[in-house]
Formats: sequence, structure tokens, C-alpha cells
Amino acid sequence: MNWVVKLILNSLALIIADALVSGFAVRGFFSAMLAALVLGVVNTLIKPVLIVLTLPITFFTLGLFIFIINGLAFWLASWLVPGFTVYGFWGAFWGAIITSMVSWVLNGIFQPEN
Repeated sequence: MNWVVKLILNSLALIIADALVSGFAVRGFFSAMLAALVLGVVNTLIKPVLIVLTLPITFFTLGLFIFIINGLAFWLASWLVPGFTVYGFWGAFWGAIITSMVSWVLNGIFQPEN
């Protein structure tokens, strides 16, 4: 049941980030829930592979290339989910950053200590 709460909180984070960032759009709560689910799958399965493949670039940029990978994961999720649109690189970049920050805050507030 804990994953349902996280899914709802991450969906809410996407909606809040949509209000703050003009580079992407979420068309309703169902699209936000589907986007949060796809983002979770992309971050679990594809992002680690990208991190390993780009390890030399990440090393030379002192870890800042991870932000580019986050934006790519965000863009990939928008490509897979109808109703979730990213309008360009900067929309994906800032959308990923704002969504992860808002999600972190919401999960910290609403998740009980285990």
C-alpha cells in the first residue's frame, strides 16, 4: 500500500511542477499518475544503464551530467505517456529537477517513519 501513496505523491509533484515550469504540461491527474508510474519504471530500469554508459562524462563533469540524464529520463517518460508533454530540453531539465524536489518534500511530509 505504501507504493500507492508514493505514486499519488509523485503525481501531485508532477502537477505542482507543471504549475511552476512552463516547459512541460500534464493534462489531468490520470496523466500525472501514469507519468509518475512510467517515470518510476524509467528511473528504475533505464536510468542506471545510462549512468553506467556515461560514467566517464559524469566523472569529468564532477557528477553534473546526472542532471542531463534526469532530463532524458523525464523526456522519455513524456514520449511514452499521452497527456504528458515536454516542449524541449530545458523543459525536461527543469521539470525533472522541480519534480524531484517537490516529490522529496511531499514524501518527507506525508510518509510515516518506518
